[in-house]
Amino acid sequence: MSEQATAILAGGCFWCTEAVFRDVIGVSNVESGYIGGWQENPTYKQVCSGTTGHAEAIRVTFDPDVVGLGQILDMFFATHDPTQLNRQGNDVGTQYRSAVFPLDDAQQMEVEAAIARAQPAWPQPIVTKIEPVSTWYPAEDYHQEYWDGEGQRNPYCLAVIPPKLMKLRKSFADKVRS
Repeated sequence: MSEQATAILAGGCFWCTEAVFRDVIGVSNVESGYIGGWQENPTYKQVCSGTTGHAEAIRVTFDPDVVGLGQILDMFFATHDPTQLNRQGNDVGTQYRSAVFPLDDAQQMEVEAAIARAQPAWPQPIVTKIEPVSTWYPAEDYHQEYWDGEGQRNPYCLAVIPPKLMKLRKSFADKVRS
């Protein structure tokens, strides 16, 4: 078994981005959490208030021999709208910003290359921020694997997540669990 790698991505509601990456072959774990703010140990309610500076994000653990960081980033840019500043659809605020938190210089270069690859697919400029990695705070337990449980009964999730999953399956069919 090869060594695992990690990517930290913020693409709006973490329930939605977590659901996408749980379907990717080579991904062993997806954890929802908060990053990029100044308050220690923020709660969901505090992050949702927009006063902590944190983004709702996911920490993706993957096998780079099965799915590379470039592919993870391509999926990320294809399954959320990286042209919306501080929002995703009806979710508005800095906590819903599009951002990537590279863990080292190599990841920084991969993110820059992925933005360049993704830009032609979008009519507006990509506004995804590349932010320095900071303390990761796991979200409360009830947010983890949300789509697999409560999300199936949540009207917001039922409206937003299935189109993301369809796009993932269509555009990256060879990298999705059946």
